[in-house]
Amino acid sequence: MTAAPAAGSAPPAAPPRPGLASLAAAGAAPLICAAALTALLSAWVATGGAGTITRVRIQFSLAAVPMRAYTAQAAAARNAAATYLTIRNLSAAPDELVAARSPICRRVVLTRRAGASGSSAVVPGLAVPARGTLTLSPFGDDVVLTAPAPFESDMTIPLTLTFRHAGEVTVQAAVTAPGVP
Repeated sequence: MTAAPAAGSAPPAAPPRPGLASLAAAGAAPLICAAALTALLSAWVATGGAGTITRVRIQFSLAAVPMRAYTAQAAAARNAAATYLTIRNLSAAPDELVAARSPICRRVVLTRRAGASGSSAVVPGLAVPARGTLTLSPFGDDVVLTAPAPFESDMTIPLTLTFRHAGEVTVQAAVTAPGVP
């Protein structure tokens, strides 16, 4: 039996809803954990723990290695393979191509030709101007593969180019017909 409220007294308060209180308690813990994890990850990134994002500095618009000749016998008679490369420096600072290598040969040299009909000389580096382009070909500055293994039946050749500031960049150079970029 329930007693009737006394005259002049306030009606009894509604009992609390157990669903809202338990929902708030259940949601608080994951929210606190998410906030703490976000703060920790932000501090880790801010202190350099996650590394840095490096802007792409070097871009290739052409990379090709022409076959030395159409036949294997004629190709074997040629001791070097020239390249065609168009290298674009996207940064505001100049860079320099200082080395190159390829798994198809033991030695790759950088060369500079003195004039259109002059001989080429091995150089220690080739400048890539800031926001500029370095064009390499058998007719000017070049990357020359010396005594390469037969590559004429391959579709591409990997070339790893080392830049003073941009570091190493590997490009797949297409194998093209003799003399054609």
